[in-house]
Amino acid sequence: MTTRTILIIEDDAVIAEVQQDYLQAAGYRVLIAANGDEGLQMALDEPIDLILLDLMLPGLDGYEICRRVRERKNIPILIVSAKKEEVDKIVGFGQGADDYMIKPFSLGELVARVKAHLARFDRLTSGAGKDEDDSHRQEIIRLDGLRIDTGSRKVYVREDEVPFTTKEFELLLFLVQHPNRVFRKEELFERIWSLDAMGDNATVTVHISKLRDKIERDPSKPRYIDTVWGVGYRFNV
Repeated sequence: MTTRTILIIEDDAVIAEVQQDYLQAAGYRVLIAANGDEGLQMALDEPIDLILLDLMLPGLDGYEICRRVRERKNIPILIVSAKKEEVDKIVGFGQGADDYMIKPFSLGELVARVKAHLARFDRLTSGAGKDEDDSHRQEIIRLDGLRIDTGSRKVYVREDEVPFTTKEFELLLFLVQHPNRVFRKEELFERIWSLDAMGDNATVTVHISKLRDKIERDPSKPRYIDTVWGVGYRFNV
């Protein structure tokens, strides 16, 4: 099996080296960039499988790197930052990040999240070009004003194609495939991120907000995704 390559974009050499040691011990090839400009160049030019991205960097900041990489590549991007306000997560996910970890964190958790994101990305992309297998055939899901093409992973809202990040698409598809059922935030996190929630409900909240912005006519009065107060979320059909 080909060794997977992780790019760490982090200006703190000690943090970067410790992360590198743990990831190499887990069997990954690891590259490090110490500033934003170098990190973006490596992310675009090297065969990278996943990026660990700090936000506060010399040169280009992490948000700009995330946006530019997402325009060119569909690979997992995990933000790792000391910035812990919910608005920071909102901006990060809005630029296309798949996950957001707040420093300090367990290095064991970091490796677990890297493995989970790579495994899920592999499952999502392994079916391309295998039409002979029923499990890989294209399916079109049509709802009022919403069309989801599971084969090409495209979403059309009132006939206009709307771009979705990997996690946004997975969350939307999961909710659509389980209509009228209420899911707790912790349950959605476990289902979509393949990890225990670990008390981080903001990740789900931010992604639900992004989905509403993209599919609802009026996100403040959602037609599709309801908040069931004190419980979680429900997709209405």
